[in-house]
Amino acid sequence: METESEMPEMTVTSEIYQEYDYKTKLTPSQEGNVISEFPFLLPLSQNYTFDDDDDLDVERPTKACVKIEHSSKTKIALVGLQVWRGAFLLGDLLIHLGLNGKLNGKTVLELGAGTGFTSFVAALYAKKVICTDIDLGGILELIKLNAKYNNELIKSKFKVMPLDFKEIEWSRQLIQEIQKVDIVIAADVIYDDDVTAAFISTVQRIMNTNPPKVLYIVMEKRYVFTLEHMDSVAPCYETFLALLHKVKTENVNATWTVEQLPLDFPKYFTYDRVNELVLWKITSKVVK
Repeated sequence: METESEMPEMTVTSEIYQEYDYKTKLTPSQEGNVISEFPFLLPLSQNYTFDDDDDLDVERPTKACVKIEHSSKTKIALVGLQVWRGAFLLGDLLIHLGLNGKLNGKTVLELGAGTGFTSFVAALYAKKVICTDIDLGGILELIKLNAKYNNELIKSKFKVMPLDFKEIEWSRQLIQEIQKVDIVIAADVIYDDDVTAAFISTVQRIMNTNPPKVLYIVMEKRYVFTLEHMDSVAPCYETFLALLHKVKTENVNATWTVEQLPLDFPKYFTYDRVNELVLWKITSKVVK
């Protein structure tokens, strides 16, 4: 019988690969990887006009895609090397915000960026995007490679930097960048209680650095059946809510507004917007 220390680490695969066929026949840079193209509709603007007959003349959206090299399955510690469903929802939100001018002139910081997917979408509209993740398993090099694949989408200044949620000491360069950040984004970073606690601690530090700042977090509730509850529960999500409730009133330099947002904005990417997807917005403002 294997002891816990001897048991192999679990391998996981993102659900999206079974729902739609995104794969291409392009040759990846690394054996074991695949290159996928994730299509989306890209409206050129929110503007509309009326023709001579007073009929609404709507500008047709163009078809575009985000091209991503990624792993098709990984150990849990390297799930950032895959693409997860929350990235599509956050991508939809970023296009919606961008079309409404909410990203104009803004500096966007992504936490736990993984393959860089949503950072590339943000780069369509923002002034600057700082794409961060832990420097582990070649994630940062993969983001840089994917940035080259998506060069035509990236209209902003684009920077890739290491940021480990569990790292207490931050570089002076990272702190200087965070001071200038307006909007923080994160998708699918909640999958382990220790990581969740470190993520909340990181968020607290960033949001209290030179506020005001806005954070958008997308998560997918992942239910498991437990004998303790005799029901299906989402333990990581419950941990997130508990920690968020605890820290939102503990901020000396800022006041926080925390709200769950409705998913009533348009769907631009091809995926299943399941009921388990949730979107939270945190706003930090200077204490008066």
